Amino acid sequence: MTDQCLFSHLAEIFSGVFATDLLRYVVGAGGVYLAVNLVLAARLRSRKIRASHPPRGQIRREILASLRTVLVFALNGTLIVFGAEAGIVPIYTEIGAYGWIYLGLSTAVLIVAHDAWFYWSHRLLHYPPLFRRFHRLHHKSHNPTPFTSYSFDLGEAVVNAVYLPLILLVLPAHPVAILIFVTHMMLRNAIGHSGYELFPANRHGKPLFDWMTTVTHHDLHHAHAGYNLGLYFTWWDRLMGTEHPGYHAEFHRAACQRPMRSRSRSSASHLATEGRIK
Repeated sequence: MTDQCLFSHLAEIFSGVFATDLLRYVVGAGGVYLAVNLVLAARLRSRKIRASHPPRGQIRREILASLRTVLVFALNGTLIVFGAEAGIVPIYTEIGAYGWIYLGLSTAVLIVAHDAWFYWSHRLLHYPPLFRRFHRLHHKSHNPTPFTSYSFDLGEAVVNAVYLPLILLVLPAHPVAILIFVTHMMLRNAIGHSGYELFPANRHGKPLFDWMTTVTHHDLHHAHAGYNLGLYFTWWDRLMGTEHPGYHAEFHRAACQRPMRSRSRSSASHLATEGRIK
């Protein structure tokens, strides 16, 4: 293949990967914002974690930074596709080659290993000299929105991007497993920055799935940067002692408040009942 043909082929791969990554961000972050922060905001008002709203101009800054992140992810994806074509990255296309059980297990490994990668790289990025250069932009969104999910400095975008090609060098994966992984990553990230507690509570007011990070869990990280460094699961924070000590109390406050309207109706009903008894 001549240099011109190679460049043309890489450009073709990149255009397809970029369009897919951009669509994922627009549908993921934009869809969560539209559904949670706009359409369902009134219904979810009792589950809003903070009373305040993001400052004017924040979302515009987040979207512009996210476009750069999409570009980095697309360049990374281009290398993965080209590496697969060259036989360097073991992506297989026939599910029967490894079976359905392996498909499920490999998808789980991609997600669980990514959580470990994220926790430890995230913790490293909070080392002060690195924080100022690679992670400060993300924390400018003190009151996050779904668009914060990709609002990274260039260095942080690269750190997040390189996980996938590295693990794919040692873990044969089907495109379906990769699709599930990147879709899950986008949605969990956008939901985690939405500002509304969407996860259910048990009868004691604790997270029903306490091994998973909730919206409150990550929102506390934006309020208190040294805590709650995990992405999908709580076990690394608990094992390493970096979970915010007030997490469960904050989750209870956000998830178990009764809507003002319901409280008012309940109070009115109670008063009416008292009046009839008297």
